Amino acid sequence: MSLEDPVVITCSISGAIANREQCPAIPYTPAEYAAEARRIVDEGGTMIHIHARRADGTPSYEIEDFQAITDAIRAEVGDAAIINFSTGTIGVPLQKRIDYLRACRPEVAALNMGSMNYAKYSRSRKGFVFSMVFSNPFEEIVQLLEAMNELDIKPEHECFDVGHVGSLAPLIDMGVLEPPLHVDCVMGVVGGIPPTARNLAAMVENIPAAAPGERSSHWGVIGVSRDQWMLVAAALSLGGSIRVGLEDNLYLPDGRMATSNGELIAKAREMAEDVGRRAATVEEARSLLDVPQRAVTAA
Repeated sequence: MSLEDPVVITCSISGAIANREQCPAIPYTPAEYAAEARRIVDEGGTMIHIHARRADGTPSYEIEDFQAITDAIRAEVGDAAIINFSTGTIGVPLQKRIDYLRACRPEVAALNMGSMNYAKYSRSRKGFVFSMVFSNPFEEIVQLLEAMNELDIKPEHECFDVGHVGSLAPLIDMGVLEPPLHVDCVMGVVGGIPPTARNLAAMVENIPAAAPGERSSHWGVIGVSRDQWMLVAAALSLGGSIRVGLEDNLYLPDGRMATSNGELIAKAREMAEDVGRRAATVEEARSLLDVPQRAVTAA
């Protein structure tokens, strides 16, 4: 990737952890997801990463909730956004996650590339706000990949450390993963790689190189919490794509809480333009990510 490439701007629309007590703008209902999707698309976002919720805001892994949210977004923005489902969670059976992929057929699905300690640390409390083991063994990674291959869903490889990036090569060699890849470097989670521009460059350097005649893989950054905007700037300078949204970070660079996902997307687009890049159209995003083009309909 280079500075001449357009920027795929992804929005993590809600996540599964934060709630309205922390940020009133987080969507819960399908109608609220759809309203946020409109704001995202209008500001230049081209992919929406979905964690499903019930109407009371609690996380859901049920087919009907993923389908209702997807249908509402499609009804609002048509094919102007790529739909991306989360598959990462703790304590939810693998088959249940495959079932909602099979039933709803998103264009892209996130695939966590390794197990790790996953925590949030409070310097003021001198202790962990939460701490857990996020298990993603190779056996489950392969089963998810096989399901995505069968369903023609593009995997988005979420890598929380350099070792996760290193896990891509054996899967390519096994034949269960076919380049070009779509790799996102997740930074800012305690237990994963520290969030610095140099570490981002190191992760990108370790993405498997394209074989002769193959397209190069696409990559982006997912910055979590207060380091997000610094990492967005680093990715833009290195030629990568970016993700922002209320799952990852609730605040604008000046410290104000975002009033919508659209406000975060607008700032990300502005930063891209400030360094001489531009937001990709949804058609360009599908091409860059190697996602089949959809017939564009009126939104």
